[in-house]
Amino acid sequence: MVQVAFTAPHREATQIGMDVLQAGGSAVDAMIAAAAAITVLYPHMNSIGGDSFWLIKKPGEAPVAIDACGTSASQSRVEKYTSRKLHKIPERGKDACVTLGGTVDGWRLAREMVSTPNISLKNLFEPAINLAKTGIRVSNSLSKASTKVSTDLLALNNRQEEFWAFNRIFSQSDSPLSEGDTVRNPDLASVFERIAEYGLRDFYEGDIARCIASSFEGVECGISIDDLKQYQAKFVSPLHHENCFGSLYNLPPPTQGIASLLILALYDKMFDSGWSEAQRTHYLVESCKSAFHLRDTLVCDPSTIKEDVSGYLSSNSLDSMLHSISKEAAPWPNKLQSGDTVWMGCVDAQGMSVSFIQSIYWEFGSAVVIPGTGIVWNNRGSSFSLVPNHHNVLAGNIKPLHTLNPALAQHKDGSTLVYGCMGGDGQPQTQSAIYSRYYYDGCSLEDSISMGRWLLGRTWGDSDTDLKLEHSLYHRIGRELESFGHKVQVVPEYSEIMGHAGAIVLDARGKIQAANDPRSDGVAMTGKAQ
Repeated sequence: MVQVAFTAPHREATQIGMDVLQAGGSAVDAMIAAAAAITVLYPHMNSIGGDSFWLIKKPGEAPVAIDACGTSASQSRVEKYTSRKLHKIPERGKDACVTLGGTVDGWRLAREMVSTPNISLKNLFEPAINLAKTGIRVSNSLSKASTKVSTDLLALNNRQEEFWAFNRIFSQSDSPLSEGDTVRNPDLASVFERIAEYGLRDFYEGDIARCIASSFEGVECGISIDDLKQYQAKFVSPLHHENCFGSLYNLPPPTQGIASLLILALYDKMFDSGWSEAQRTHYLVESCKSAFHLRDTLVCDPSTIKEDVSGYLSSNSLDSMLHSISKEAAPWPNKLQSGDTVWMGCVDAQGMSVSFIQSIYWEFGSAVVIPGTGIVWNNRGSSFSLVPNHHNVLAGNIKPLHTLNPALAQHKDGSTLVYGCMGGDGQPQTQSAIYSRYYYDGCSLEDSISMGRWLLGRTWGDSDTDLKLEHSLYHRIGRELESFGHKVQVVPEYSEIMGHAGAIVLDARGKIQAANDPRSDGVAMTGKAQ
């Protein structure tokens, strides 16, 4: 009997993934089953109307990456917004639905790469179908997101016709969802039944695609049936960096994977084992600032980037960036990106590891549900700029700066680590906290995730750009960080703003450790495959 593992931010999604693994399914099969189910279980965090990215590592092979980020609609133009005196793309409503949802085609591509012959799409989607039909119990996380979106939509009281399909599913008697309520989405169950029968491309080429396109007719930058037919997820070469422990991998643009790698690369170059916990945190935070400065002037659709992004991970480039990092906190006025997401990881009986992330950007994305489908559409396109000549300016058939970035590491001792987190700009920060605690500080995997965390910048609509510390962490190191010049805000322990993290380590002997975040509704499981 061989060990397998799965971790997800919702307990039921973890169990669904584990069931596939223990039945002999591959890590990809297990991830697709859990990814489908978690769109039902955590509808505020992700949807089949959103995007995903994969890192897949087979034993003895280099990791493979999948970019399943949707492109902008072909008719997208800056002028279609600025002519209406808009200075930015709206966050809610059909005007926010600028980009396609790429995740379903990412599932297709991953399944073509790795599949188990005796496991059908119908098998994989059965849990999601049953959950959508019978209903899910509203968690505290879902309830809070519902309350926030309800407030957003009330401010758009002259446009309520855009949100009737959303409110029909995700409100109770015109009020936000409360913890313990039941939410059913039978239309989404029908969508899963259809793509199980006709294949995943039906989402882009069949009746589902026609339903999606018809809902955007008349919208100036609306998604067309031709946009959907032309979309395909693709394999991309992951970025990687060698540190003192081994090789770290992440996704290239349009993701912020370069920022996640830069933070750890900078930290590795200057790390001093004699640092206090406050000093370790300080230098990680300052590395984040340096990495985000670069990201915000560089990352956009990869076809428009003329330089080799991996060059920023060279020793000379890192040395240059280190000049901006000192013993004192650098000013940090930047407005950062928020976002709601699910990260999940798994290892199958053959030792294949998957790091996967899926999102609709903000909580409930655009808050537009495609009528008759139950599909919540993303608002990822709201991260495009409307400023002419901006590197991330809106145009047709391109991808915006993307906060999603799953992480994976292959170390010199033969171990593989998959890890990640939800939370917009919090993703690179939490990745660095988990990795540094586990490898540099020698903490257990569970403690690396559960210990008090820090977060630089705003999240969940908060405009503060200070350094947030959970209470226990502030108690240990807050005053020392303030002495370095950090503006610190104390937040409650296990705050959801710190994200939902998870990690799995597979060592050279096949032994597995898995951990999940107490800030989420999830769990990490290990077990034996048949």
